[in-house]
Amino acid sequence: MKAAVLREVGKPLEIEEIAISKPGPREVLVRTVAAGVCHSDLHFIDGLYPTKMPIIMGHESAGVVEQVGADVKYVQPGDHVITCLSVFCGHCEMCVTGHLSLCESPETRRGEGDEPRLSQEGNEVVQFADLSSFAEMMLVHEHAIVKIREDMPLDRAALIGCSVTTGVGSVFHTAGVEPGSTVAVIGCGGVGLSAINGAALAGAGRVIAIDTMDNKLEMAKTFGATDVVNASAVDPVAAVKEISGGGVQYSFEAIGLKATAEQAFRMLRPGGAATIIGMIPAGVKIELTGSAFLQEKKIQGSMMGSNRFRVDMPRFVDFYLAGKLHLDEMVSKRIALEDINVAFEDMKAGNVARSVIVF
Repeated sequence: MKAAVLREVGKPLEIEEIAISKPGPREVLVRTVAAGVCHSDLHFIDGLYPTKMPIIMGHESAGVVEQVGADVKYVQPGDHVITCLSVFCGHCEMCVTGHLSLCESPETRRGEGDEPRLSQEGNEVVQFADLSSFAEMMLVHEHAIVKIREDMPLDRAALIGCSVTTGVGSVFHTAGVEPGSTVAVIGCGGVGLSAINGAALAGAGRVIAIDTMDNKLEMAKTFGATDVVNASAVDPVAAVKEISGGGVQYSFEAIGLKATAEQAFRMLRPGGAATIIGMIPAGVKIELTGSAFLQEKKIQGSMMGSNRFRVDMPRFVDFYLAGKLHLDEMVSKRIALEDINVAFEDMKAGNVARSVIVF
């Protein structure tokens, strides 16, 4: 099969022929139909998070089941599925206490002595996020996919596999935004727009979108933003406090920077909660004013929107088909696998919300 392979930090991905194994007892072979190009992939390509190489990137995807392993009962060939990097074992402490997105059980992967899922000329190729969706096929554990209704367009379904689940989930599950509350979202890429959409769905009274690009702020209005702030023109913290009458009850950082994480905390009113959903580079430390905790202000992380994706994703599909999730507007470009490096350049330039590879 063809796949986009990362061999060196900072270098373009290379389109190569890769061998893929056959499904083991609890594995599923999926034909990739669509894969979103996510900023999280870029973090690894740029070396902000270390990883073994060569590796096939990609983790936001949807496709059709081709083959199933001997013990798989959940899906069968022909089923339409969305993938999720929150693969879960189902019986560890995290899983049985309802925190499936935090499961790190090694049993969902092949062992060191097993044949690798992906290889080239007999040498293992690393599978990114237990998925590697920048490839024509994916071989995954059965708990890395969710079956969806077949009238859902798969190029839009792919977005639910990461950005929508991360953004909307952080609003619904991690923060628990209440109707009528005030919300600020820093960063209007795919995840930030999803958080804005989620805040609107949750019934937030005011949703303030913050970015440095006017085109993204205009898009944010489509997703439910009631107010916008261009952080390149004004102090975003001061602007948010003025709009909200002293600070917001919920803020979301969807970029992954030290400065914007600190801003998210500073724009809270007493009792407010800042949720960091962007991937802050490994080793970076966040500085906060200690006295703010006397006002019961909180800062917290969110892993993939604290999801229960087997429940959440079919609901998000229903939301889209009912006109409540704005996935059509999020797709800026549909591209071929061979255009993957152009998609990352567009991302760096801020030209797109999401590029989607259509196979």
